[in-house]
Amino acid sequence: MTLFRTLLDRLTTALPSQCAVCHAWPAQALCEACVARFAQPRPRCRSCALPVPHGVERCGACIKQTPPLDLCLAAVAYEYPWSGLIARYKFGASPGWSQALALLMRSTPWAEPALDAADLVLPMPLSHERLRERGFNQALELARHLAPSKVDAGLLLRLRDTPAQSALPRAARLRNVQGVFGVVPGREREIEGQRLVLVDDVMTSGASLYSAALSLHAAGAAQVTGLVLARTE
Repeated sequence: MTLFRTLLDRLTTALPSQCAVCHAWPAQALCEACVARFAQPRPRCRSCALPVPHGVERCGACIKQTPPLDLCLAAVAYEYPWSGLIARYKFGASPGWSQALALLMRSTPWAEPALDAADLVLPMPLSHERLRERGFNQALELARHLAPSKVDAGLLLRLRDTPAQSALPRAARLRNVQGVFGVVPGREREIEGQRLVLVDDVMTSGASLYSAALSLHAAGAAQVTGLVLARTE
């Protein structure tokens, strides 16, 4: 499977493509013009990745109550054209876009240093039901392109399925994912003192990432960074 994925990635890179945003042909999966137009970096809170004014490092909510993420980074806002593109990526069986989207994430300010410094890169796990529905875990595919030699897809577990977060208000989202994630029993020592990067596609309230980060810190992680493709605002 790994060899097949490697060959598929090489073919995807080598063959002429169409920009997924503007549909220019031939072009990269995300052409330079669309990245320059729609993916300009913006100041974000270092704790939750919400937009903040220039010169501000943390938003008021995170100053009042510090999230369990030591650093939180987002490549783009969950708005046009990224919201539609991510939906097609996740639900339209388009894992071939993973490489281009991961490159966008790695180009985010502070993302590359965080990935280079990380001991392990962990994708947010999907439930078995959602994995069957989609056919792939988008967070895992992104992580494999971000830092292939550091990815461990079996260390963080989803202990139970939950209702879709998108259908719940913020308070219910936080309750919904309490105790959902955990470290594989017997592997806690692999986390002690380690610097970890959690990867996901979309961050909404942050409830899932925060729940996972709490579990990793409880297992002894020294630092947990969240890196997502898009952040709702």
